[in-house]
Amino acid sequence: MPAATSRNASATPHVPVLLRPLLEAVAPVLGHWVDGTFGAGGYTRGLFEAGADRVTGIDRDPRVFSMAQPLRDTYGERLRLVEGTFSDLDRLAETLVEGVVLDLGVSSMQLDQAERGFSFLRDGPLDMRMAATGPSAADIVNMASETELADILFHYGEERASRRIARAIVASRPFMTTLELAAVVERCLPRAKPGQAHPATRSFQAIRIAVNDEFGQLALGLEAAERALKPGGQLAVVTFHSLEDRIVKRFFQLRSGNEGQGSRYAPARQIEAPAFVQKLRRAVAPDDRELAENPRSRSAKLRVGIRTEAPAGRADRGALGLPKLALEGLH
Repeated sequence: MPAATSRNASATPHVPVLLRPLLEAVAPVLGHWVDGTFGAGGYTRGLFEAGADRVTGIDRDPRVFSMAQPLRDTYGERLRLVEGTFSDLDRLAETLVEGVVLDLGVSSMQLDQAERGFSFLRDGPLDMRMAATGPSAADIVNMASETELADILFHYGEERASRRIARAIVASRPFMTTLELAAVVERCLPRAKPGQAHPATRSFQAIRIAVNDEFGQLALGLEAAERALKPGGQLAVVTFHSLEDRIVKRFFQLRSGNEGQGSRYAPARQIEAPAFVQKLRRAVAPDDRELAENPRSRSAKLRVGIRTEAPAGRADRGALGLPKLALEGLH
């Protein structure tokens, strides 16, 4: 998630993160592409301008489509918008495609809407749901046990003060708004120095991930993209924090046969034909120009793989590096 550190950052226009290097990496852009995280439509517009014939835009938030009329007017039947999750993108695409783009985490459009409850800088209901279904952040914060909250904060936010924060949350609940929760988290941590992230960044990230099952969706979405791509098709994924990037990195390693041999004493693993070739030797990070244009890109990374002719398969969940809670949720 592109976490804002100041009100100025939060006011940044909705600029697609790493769009320029993404389009350069996947060029030439031809045929049918899937934008699995449509959001404000920035990647979709970029794909069309780079040469895509058709784009299927998928988003779990139905509210984004009401703002997509300018794109509909421009591209007509070449643009198809579908409500759903990218974990189901192979079925939603309806045909094999030349490319898939995934921009992970909450969109800046959602982050900037106080009523969505994603931001610790704006007062709003403690919601955080990307779609209007299922338990909200308030449900988790007000009903989970102290141990459950500590596990969420630690495994999904890598928050070292998870136990202290969970204890304070339980002692202070119920919570109804984002600023109420942010204030309690802030009291548990040292004051942020200039340039540092807001003290509530990791906690809000963790709760949002839990609300939306983001890691479970990511594992399923990467596999769905593998099934959806034609041989030679490309999968481009933009991540915003280390946990996401680790999963994507290991997925490409596992599915390209580059995960390493492991211990020589471990049982021999069945060798599958590689489903991907890694196009980039390492992740692409934002350059100075990108950072100046879009401060929210500072933690972003881009990874790209090319689909081979091998049959689609399934990535071992443990080897993907999913946090413990996500692994338990997938069993």
